[in-house]
This record gives sequence, structure tokens and C-alpha cells, in this order.
Amino acid sequence: MLAVLLAALTLTGWGSRAAAATGGDTTYVALVEWQAGKTVTAEAVAAFGGVDKCFAAEPIPDGVWARMQGKSYKKNPYVGRNDLRHIRALHWDYDNQIHIGEMVCNKQIAGRVVRILRRLYDAKYPIQRMLLPDVYGADDETQMRDNNSSSFCYRAIGGSKKLSKHARGLAVDINTLYNPYYKDRANGTRYVQPATAARYCDRTGDFPYKIDHQDLCFRLFTEAGFRWGGDWTTCKDYQHFEFIEYE
Repeated sequence: MLAVLLAALTLTGWGSRAAAATGGDTTYVALVEWQAGKTVTAEAVAAFGGVDKCFAAEPIPDGVWARMQGKSYKKNPYVGRNDLRHIRALHWDYDNQIHIGEMVCNKQIAGRVVRILRRLYDAKYPIQRMLLPDVYGADDETQMRDNNSSSFCYRAIGGSKKLSKHARGLAVDINTLYNPYYKDRANGTRYVQPATAARYCDRTGDFPYKIDHQDLCFRLFTEAGFRWGGDWTTCKDYQHFEFIEYE
């Protein structure tokens, strides 16, 4: 498959360069097809055009839009295809490998999010997964249990009927299992999302992926005009960054 692809890409000047640089590295194909969740080599990234080419915010491709239908996107009067952008990004995890990521967000924040993700990549900041919610059937609980990072999903705030900032693509959640949402109820019980993350509500502990005020992710998002859910008083949402200007 790689040989066929490289032969086709030779017409645009990509093939010979990719073949020479990767020595038949099949992860190059994952970049060409932008297969989020795949790992790639530095050589494949270089052959693809370098790191800069791997970070972009673009109109929603037809294939991505088709995947979103009836899942993260539902027909509504507030946000449509032209209001959204598809983000391509690379990210690191603790495995010291480069991973392909993708995200859909509102065009109002797309440029900011791309710049933040690029700075996190340059710092080798660990992000475990960056897949579209559609991979999980747009079920928020499921994707949070998998520690997935994402933005747009047309849904209500957990435990309510009020639309989330995610419904407009104006919020980003990072490393969601280890940075849960919780609210203490008047009856003494605690509502936690994801339900498997109760242990991470205690922020005094030392564990991977934790976002706090010393964290690079916190600093970059808040400097770019986002509010952090970890600073809320009536509840806590440690994974959550929402854009402030568009209330």
C-alpha cells in the first residue's frame, strides 16, 4: 500500500522525498490519511513536510462531517458546519512517541487552540488521546473514561438540560479521566464525571496528567482567554477550558 501511495504522490513531488526520508516507513501513510490515534516517527513527520504542516485548522472535510452526523453533530439552530473547524495536531504521551490527533472546535477559537496544541507538543506535554467524540458514539462518559481530549460535541452539561459550551465548540477538555468534573449535592452525595474518576477529585495527590495552577496547559489556555473549570466554586471541572469572550 505504501509503495502505491508513494508512486501516486510522486506526481506532486512528495513521493521521492517521502521514500528517501522514511525508507518505506508505513506511518507516513497515517499522516497522509490523517489517522488520529496512530503513532508516527519523526522521519515520517519530516517527509510529510515537517511539524508545522501537522498543525492546522481547516474547514470540516466531507469525511469528518459524515462521521459526525447523529453523533457529535445534531441538527440545531445554533451551530453549523461553517461555524466549525477541523484541527490537525500531533501530541506526545508518556511513551515518548508522536501521536496523530484531531479535534473539532468553533472557528472563533480554532487558531488559538492550534497554537496552544503546538506549544504543548514542543514541550512534550503528555496528552494520551485526541480523538473525535464520534469514535465513542459521542458518549461523553465513555470518552472521558478513556482519557480522551476533545472540544465540539452538541450536548448538554452533565446532569442538566443546559447546553454545554462544547455544544458550540467553545470549550476544550484535556486528559479527562485524571481531571474530572464533580459537584457536591445538598444531600451530601457527589456527582462525578467520569464515574470512574472519583479518586482524582482529591487534587492533593500526585498522579499523571494532573492539571493545576502550575501546569503548562493551564497557563497556555488561560493566557489565550480561556476560563479553567478548576477555578469554579459551585463545582469543579479540572479538564475544562472554555472561551470567555462569547458568553
